[in-house]
Amino acid sequence: MYEWHKLIQVVVDEIDERIKSYDDDEALTLQSLSKRLGYSEYHTTRRFKEISGMLLGDYIRLRKLAFALIEVRDSEDKFLDIALKYGFGSHEAFTRAFKTAYGISPKAYRKNPMPVVLRTKISAFDRYFLGIGEIGMVNSTEDIKIYFITMPAHTFLHIKNYESSGYWDFWEKQEKIPGQDCHTICGLLDSIKGKLDGKDNVIGQYSGQIMAQIYEDDGRQAEAYGIRLPAAYHGIVPDNMLIIDVLEMEYIVFEHGPFNYEEESESVGKKLEEAIKTFDFSKTEYQPDTTAGRISYFYFVPESFHKRIQPVIKTSGVF
Repeated sequence: MYEWHKLIQVVVDEIDERIKSYDDDEALTLQSLSKRLGYSEYHTTRRFKEISGMLLGDYIRLRKLAFALIEVRDSEDKFLDIALKYGFGSHEAFTRAFKTAYGISPKAYRKNPMPVVLRTKISAFDRYFLGIGEIGMVNSTEDIKIYFITMPAHTFLHIKNYESSGYWDFWEKQEKIPGQDCHTICGLLDSIKGKLDGKDNVIGQYSGQIMAQIYEDDGRQAEAYGIRLPAAYHGIVPDNMLIIDVLEMEYIVFEHGPFNYEEESESVGKKLEEAIKTFDFSKTEYQPDTTAGRISYFYFVPESFHKRIQPVIKTSGVF
């Protein structure tokens, strides 16, 4: 099964590349993708559904619609041109598929781009999800960078959980809450424009989405998942999500540079944890700030960095 996860990830990556290059007439057929893997169409279909929970054809159609939605929202292209670009035979066929997927027509969505659940890109090959851990030695030699920043005021659109412990446990618990599962929440966040930490046209790769820890009035702490938006954000807040205002404040950043996701995720995480645990605040003019309303952010973008941003407050005294 592990080998099949790797093979399905090859297919998933190729699907996105073909859609983005608009080269999907023949390359995105079940026959061509099965041939790419070297297995029968039946075997490929069965394995894809076992791993992803959905039919290959449905996945391709929904990924096309996810890319098309961004052009409906951000461009002035005619709907027919967008329809043909993404493999729909007519304006009517595109409108029907769009409305079935999102509950709103392309025309109405362009006029009022409400949050909708986009089909995120399947991550079939994930060592933590499979319980495999790392393979091989750590190749990255970059040390942890530690520095202080002032983060401007912003809003944080999110869901939160008081019972979870860590990313996977968070989503396992969220799966049991109607409308707060990973696919729904990540798909909604993908469709929202104006994220401070990501790009609006990166579809299904969780661009700008971050984990967080929120310190509450009653002394409790909640794990959260969401996106940072401008302080002046006045867009629609989905019914199943929360939004809070975050004042301008200072933070300490523990950052590791780019790393190999498959081989180094666990080691890089441990290096960050050790750096945070052993950091000596007595040699600075700051101390950790865990008062109500403060938020710690956790960024995980293997091709760029893995960093944790924690709120601090200045202490009195001379250093």
